[in-house]
Amino acid sequence: MDEKLHVKTLAAYPAGYCATRDDAAPMFSAEGVVDGNQIREVRLEEYRGQWVILFFYPSDFTPV
Repeated sequence: MDEKLHVKTLAAYPAGYCATRDDAAPMFSAEGVVDGNQIREVRLEEYRGQWVILFFYPSDFTPV
């Protein structure tokens, strides 16, 4: 790939969002591993009013 990315090109897109402490998380759903062995859709709203730690490993569960 020989394309170059120029600052002028980036300026046409909105700035990325960087969450900080005390920001409200956006509502979302995604597949997740639950109870160590079930894969199901998880919705953030299921945990309303609770502390939530979100972590992910993009390739952790892929076969080698």
